[in-house]
Amino acid sequence: MSIVRYLNLSGLLPQTEARQQALQQAVAGYVKQFQLYLQSTAAPEVQWSYPVPELGEGGACSLFGQLADAPYDLTDVLGGKTPANQHLLQQMNSITAFYQSHSKSDWFGIYQRRLNPQGETVLVKLSYFGAPSRAEFPLTTEFAAISNNSTVGLSGKARIINDVPAYLQQGGEYYTCDPKVLAEACIPLYDEAGQVVGIIDSEAFQKDLFVADELALLIATAVVVPALWQTDPERGTAATVTDNGSRSTL
Repeated sequence: MSIVRYLNLSGLLPQTEARQQALQQAVAGYVKQFQLYLQSTAAPEVQWSYPVPELGEGGACSLFGQLADAPYDLTDVLGGKTPANQHLLQQMNSITAFYQSHSKSDWFGIYQRRLNPQGETVLVKLSYFGAPSRAEFPLTTEFAAISNNSTVGLSGKARIINDVPAYLQQGGEYYTCDPKVLAEACIPLYDEAGQVVGIIDSEAFQKDLFVADELALLIATAVVVPALWQTDPERGTAATVTDNGSRSTL
């Protein structure tokens, strides 16, 4: 998907032409860096499970820092430890590592839209860095009332909150698991048809982080990830993305 189309679909297209051009150029620069990183970096170790917080009433985190007895296992929701799933998680871990090394955010996660073993449509977390967090977000209007992740997953529109305390004071609903979070950026992932296939979420312990270069990095991540989901693990090729929408393979 082209950068311009992504910006239009997500609602992130700046209002002035000068800002549009500056943002597109910054995003395109990060897209190229992502592609070079994936070509030159060895595949990381795959983690098939990770710790998750204890959930309370309504699916909210009960107590910050209190973990569930059992970790979340990706095996069932992905359909087994297949070569394709191994490849998927390696790529997502590589993306996460690149993002962490270039961002000042304190938490980041990549979520894919899937059916869980109970037959529910959810956003499932494939890769992340930061404190343990919820593994699945239900894609329902009820849960979207308290969750930015679910809201973006349903609407396909980005939601960026650069001042969480001010947002809450104004009556905004917010799913809080870590009280240190002061800014959050949650933006959609699209397939080539423009359908929402996931989200990425980034959080910071400082206000006003997700502007300028940080926003460009986040958008580049959202452009690159769905192209990697089209990777052929047998050939190791994936669609690349350019600012004008042309496509080639890695």
